[in-house]
Formats: sequence, C-alpha cells, structure tokens
Amino acid sequence: MAFRKTGRIVGILAFFLTIAATSPMAATASAAEPLRCTVIADAASGATLYRQGSCAEAVYPQSTFKLPLAMMGYDAGILTDAHTPLWPYQAKFNRSKREQKDTDPTIWERDSIVWYSQEVTRRLGKQKFADYTARFSYGNHDVSGGPGKTDGLTEAWLMSSLKISADQQVAFLRRFLNGQLPISRKAQENTMAIVPHFSADGGWDVQGKTGAGWMRDAAGKTDRDRPLGWFVGWAVKDGRRVVFARLLVDTKRYPDDPISYVVRDSLIADLPKLVGGQ
Repeated sequence: MAFRKTGRIVGILAFFLTIAATSPMAATASAAEPLRCTVIADAASGATLYRQGSCAEAVYPQSTFKLPLAMMGYDAGILTDAHTPLWPYQAKFNRSKREQKDTDPTIWERDSIVWYSQEVTRRLGKQKFADYTARFSYGNHDVSGGPGKTDGLTEAWLMSSLKISADQQVAFLRRFLNGQLPISRKAQENTMAIVPHFSADGGWDVQGKTGAGWMRDAAGKTDRDRPLGWFVGWAVKDGRRVVFARLLVDTKRYPDDPISYVVRDSLIADLPKLVGGQ
C-alpha cells in the first residue's frame, strides 16, 4: 500500500509522542506509561540506522515467534515447501472462527494461525524445540512455560516464559538473513518465501510478521489494559537490506484493529524516512 508523506510524518509523531526518549527505565517506571521502541539496522554490517525507545526491554514475542518456528519446522523436515503440509482444522483445537480452516505454511504466516504453530511444536517435541530455541540464542531461551510448567511446548511464546527485546529481535533476524543460524540453506529459503510482503514508499519491499497479546499484572493475570503489539522483519530496496523491530506496549484498549496492525502500518509508513531511503 502507498502512504502519503504527511501521513508518514504523522505516524512518526504519533508513535513517539508519549515516549520518554532519554531512558528505557523511564518508559517502564510506571504502568501508566506506554513502552515503545523502534530499531532498524543494516542487515549486512549490523550498523544501527535508527534506534528510539525501550529497545532493550524484553516482552513476550507472541506471533513474531512464527518466524523462528518456520525455521525450525523446515529444518526438521516437518514443513517442506510453501504449501506443504496442508493440515485440516480440528474442533479439539478450540480456536476462534478466524482460525477454523485448513492451513498450509503460507496461510499460517499470513493469517497468524496459532494452532498450526502448536502442531509444529508438538511434532518437534519438547527436547528438540528447546534445543532449537537455545541454539538460535532466541531471547531468554526459556520455553519451560507458565505456572506448573504445563504449557511450554505449545504456549511458551504466548504470554508465558519466553521473552525477547526489540534489540534481540533485530540481532536474531540479522543472523537468519546472513546464514548464521544452525539451519539448512533450504530451510532459510523456504522461511523467507512464506513471510508476508508489504509495499512502502520509495520502492521498499517489506517482509515481516506481526504479534499481539497483553502484558500480565503482578498476580500473573492477563492485563487487557496493557496490550502489546510487534512488527519485525526486513526491507529491501535496490539491493540494500535493513532489519527492523517495532514494539508498542500501550495503556489503552484497541477495540477495532488489533494493536499489531497499528504497529505494522506505522512502521511501513515510517521506514523510508527513518532509513533515508528517499
């Protein structure tokens, strides 16, 4: 989609309006303060092109974890190409109507189908799943799960034990793009093929994955007044490739579009200006 220059500027101002730009601690000192971050780096050199906000603060990866899960699935031979396997939805998954459909790897990433992720991890098994996460050096590596350690295999990344910062998201994706993860070349290529594409101003081709959820309160319960949204990925223009992560943990509810869509659309609008691409 194309975005007008004025819309892009408004997007930047709106995203950082309430940020305490001088210190990551300032953004998390109070539950009343949103947590915001954008970090963009050159994929080849690792040079930081833009970094603003609480980018070292680790939170739940949510559906951005579908990226490393795809890498695991392809490397382990569970997934084979962009449309295989096609798994049928089963009533026992107990998912929302949006997810009640047969799903292949492309649909999984595009429509963010949770049950498909869980079928991948079940086939990996606890040990291999934990081994991949550790060897990927992904976030805090913790896939043990929540209270009782009962949900590690199928929910560790969903408001549970696994956490990652925006800085870590970018470092991980750089290693992936540069062939530095312990996966096959074919697994790398297949993963890149299923990550959704978006168009940004100036001819940038953006590929990335959203993630949405909520923070937990002091008692460990879901705090629906603190939604979190991610958009992470990479963008290419004229042979130049950058890696990005944008995170927003807000203090208001999003009754219409998911918070992750707001984060995604603002990043797509802002990226060309932030990297000097025009």
